[in-house]
Amino acid sequence: MAAKRPQPRFPEPDTEPFWEATKNHQLTYQTCNACGAVVFYPRSHCTSCGARDLDRKVSAGHGAVYTFSVIMQSRHPAFAELGPYAVAYVDLDEGFRIMTNVVGVNDPVNDITCGMRVKLVWQDQGDGDISLPMFEPA
Repeated sequence: MAAKRPQPRFPEPDTEPFWEATKNHQLTYQTCNACGAVVFYPRSHCTSCGARDLDRKVSAGHGAVYTFSVIMQSRHPAFAELGPYAVAYVDLDEGFRIMTNVVGVNDPVNDITCGMRVKLVWQDQGDGDISLPMFEPA
């Protein structure tokens, strides 16, 4: 069995609600009640106006690949057996960008393109642990 990917360390007040939501396969982001900006990654304040009045929302999980890179080899035990894998920035339809993996392709070098539509899938990390949001071709 492959090693588990590195996990966030808790307590962590800004991101812990995000990671808790992943256990229920919910990709959350924040919106500012003062200026309406979309905020991601999770924070205690708006990155546009500095307000601390943020709401948490759940993404529908649809977006497009902004850019990506294919990792051909990794010596970290959690990634060593993956073979080539894609690390990507995905622009979600709700207006935020997430760094993630694109999965569900035969050849990440040739099967992924910038602008390609993708949809959210989850990689569970173990009994009661977080789940990781990843994306596959839509």
